[in-house]
Amino acid sequence: MTVSREVELEGHIIDSATLGTAFSIVMDMGGSFTVEAFDIGRRKEEVSYARLLVEADDEATLQSIVHELHQHGANPADPTDVTLERAPADRVVPHGFYSTTNHPTFVRYEDEWLPVEQMEMDCAIVVEDSADPPSVDNASGQSPRANGSDGPRAYTKVLNAVEAGDRVVTGDTGIRVEPPERPRDSGGAFGFMQGGVSAERPSESTIRQIAGAMRETNEAGGKVLAVCGPALIHSGAREDLARLVREGHIDMLSAGNGFAVHDIERDLYGTSLGVDTETLDHARHGHKHHIYAISEVIREGGIEAAVESGTIESGVMYECVVNDRPFVLAGSIRDDGPLPDTITDAVDAQNAIRAQAHEADMVLMLSTLLHSVAVGNCLPSTTPVVCVDISPATVTQLVDRGSAQAVGMVTDIGTFVPLLADELGEE
Repeated sequence: MTVSREVELEGHIIDSATLGTAFSIVMDMGGSFTVEAFDIGRRKEEVSYARLLVEADDEATLQSIVHELHQHGANPADPTDVTLERAPADRVVPHGFYSTTNHPTFVRYEDEWLPVEQMEMDCAIVVEDSADPPSVDNASGQSPRANGSDGPRAYTKVLNAVEAGDRVVTGDTGIRVEPPERPRDSGGAFGFMQGGVSAERPSESTIRQIAGAMRETNEAGGKVLAVCGPALIHSGAREDLARLVREGHIDMLSAGNGFAVHDIERDLYGTSLGVDTETLDHARHGHKHHIYAISEVIREGGIEAAVESGTIESGVMYECVVNDRPFVLAGSIRDDGPLPDTITDAVDAQNAIRAQAHEADMVLMLSTLLHSVAVGNCLPSTTPVVCVDISPATVTQLVDRGSAQAVGMVTDIGTFVPLLADELGEE
């Protein structure tokens, strides 16, 4: 005897390959399906609709199939209210809690679909209404009701932020997921962002399109976040990135201790990792320059203090301070020093990155794999991401970790940043 469940897909499900993906999921997981309804959108502005009857040999298999389909935007045809259970203790979620994707998500509560705020992957969903005591969210440390609304709200929480008594979503019922769709045309500044990763895409035309997307973001009042690795300093692109920060094309910076150290080393000693980035000469005792740079900033009490005293006179961190561009430096076990501004507590660093990521409207990930993945994990899939690296594997790993919206450009970061700065400087 088989068991069955109806699911629906709606949108540009043919162009985005969502329908074919759903078929493959059912068959690969040991189920079968019948297409009960299929309406095809025949114009660019029209969406398509499909209703599938999914069957399996037992309830456990069916639930696994439906869960996987749900992650790709197939939702139950007969939605009921979401299932909620109280968290039994701080940092403890109920069994069977719903683990989020980074796609726009809605939960059905008291016959109303609530948008889930602050979407990111691998979180729990908490539902509050006016009768609940206020809790705190992932990023701001405040209740989502802090904006004055007294109606029901749904929002994400990382597991270590869950508090005893939080009403946590469990199971898969009453949840709707809307994965991003591939557009039917390539118009607009963001039209290039459907090409994946390629080493053969024309560099100049792609950089021109990236610059256009950054302009459009800024003109709309949005914020561009740059996620930067130390290779950017080593490759000689430091001055051009500083120019992008100074001229307002980059609004926020996320990096590690090493990026800031080598940026400051370049200002104080003219080297990065002891190498002159212009002549490529190894400076005498240059291997000590980075630790000397850290020592000078510690002596001053931090990067801002070192800028104000005149100790630091140029570079990316300098421009961030004098132009009031917020930055987050997240530490790691590898860090020398570290700088006083580097956040060494892993949870505190995650929360700072998360708050910054939720403010971003476009993200440039520049030659840093681990930091790109960390920031990518905090982003909703609706935030455009451009990843630039000499290695195609960086973008591949970013996408494999769930940031499917990322598009990549395989090139030397020392070539990319100056060309981008020149393109944006031609306004």
